[in-house]
Amino acid sequence: MSEKVLLVDDEQDFLDTLGERMKDRGMNVSSTTSAEEALRKVDTESYDAIVLDLMMPDMDGLQLLKAIKKKKPELQVILLTGHARVDKGIEAMKLGAVDFLEKPADLKLLTEKIKEARAQKMVIVEKQVEDKVKEIIRVKGW
Repeated sequence: MSEKVLLVDDEQDFLDTLGERMKDRGMNVSSTTSAEEALRKVDTESYDAIVLDLMMPDMDGLQLLKAIKKKKPELQVILLTGHARVDKGIEAMKLGAVDFLEKPADLKLLTEKIKEARAQKMVIVEKQVEDKVKEIIRVKGW
């Protein structure tokens, strides 16, 4: 089964190019240039990984990361930036990003990070299901 990825960046040409290259590698890719649209997509779709730009006009990548993690903490987010700064990378990791890569991202490395993110999400979701089952058993007294 292919990885399902959401790309979020304010540069449409970048989204088109990266999206096509990822599709060529068998990934199921959606994209948006809007942070608000990204949040709507997160509400209605399930993704293995979200790749988002750090610097966007309406909401920066760190703000969007916080909003995504608040809605769905199991989602795995990889930040991309053309303006790498150590402090922003550290902040992103503290907020729950799985990685922080500099543009132009090496596609092989990004693909590996997405596959790792998918595996991590599966572990988190399995743990959530296990915890829910245990809670139901505890409450029902079975």
